[in-house]
Amino acid sequence: MPEEIEKLKSENERLVKLNSVKSEIVSIGAHQIRTSLAALKWIIRMFLDGDLGRLTLEQETLLRKASDGNERAISLVSEILLINKSEDVVEKKYIFENANLIEIIESTIFDFSGESMGRGIEIIFLKPNNTIPHVKIDKEKTRVILQNLIENAIKYSHYHGKIFISIKVNDDGLVEVSVKDSGIGISEDSKKKIFEKFYRTDDAQKKEAMGSGIGLYTTKKISEAQGGKVWFESEAGHGTTFFFTVPIAKK
Repeated sequence: MPEEIEKLKSENERLVKLNSVKSEIVSIGAHQIRTSLAALKWIIRMFLDGDLGRLTLEQETLLRKASDGNERAISLVSEILLINKSEDVVEKKYIFENANLIEIIESTIFDFSGESMGRGIEIIFLKPNNTIPHVKIDKEKTRVILQNLIENAIKYSHYHGKIFISIKVNDDGLVEVSVKDSGIGISEDSKKKIFEKFYRTDDAQKKEAMGSGIGLYTTKKISEAQGGKVWFESEAGHGTTFFFTVPIAKK
């Protein structure tokens, strides 16, 4: 019996190492592909903007098709990276430290400024007048929560929509963050499945064909591991507000 246990342990360690190598290969390869696609994107954009001379109608039509295909490829590679990163983030050890959550929110919003502008969407951070105490979190993983929620809000909002982010202190010793959009919302049938791994609603798939269904699953796992929780309020066709909480740091 002890020999069998040792064999199982050895096999498990081997599989963990193989998975780590696989994850690294996927990450490196996907980043290299995305870098090349990004370079191609701007070359095509230069032609379409007329920086390299006038195009015929036929040339412009073909280049716009190439641009659309390139954008889809970039989205696909980004999804592969997100899945790879999300799985790693959930499983990796948590490093808890005191942090200024407002600073993390502001820097994450800045990361999405280009994408939101391109989609005609405004992100508004409703900073409170009162002081928000430091929280005890894993900074990297909390940033992943914010990235997932903001990215979804952008994806499923309508053009010229607005996203409101707010933060407040609750009575239970937790800090609460909300991300509110005025997008497609979530149907009653989908609400109970929304945090399931790889689940995407029918409306979400119609609005955005590309998507992994891993973001909200990851968000829930991280929130709970940090001593908080995540939930939402939504009505189909009338937007969604996601909330998550993190513990206040003890003095």
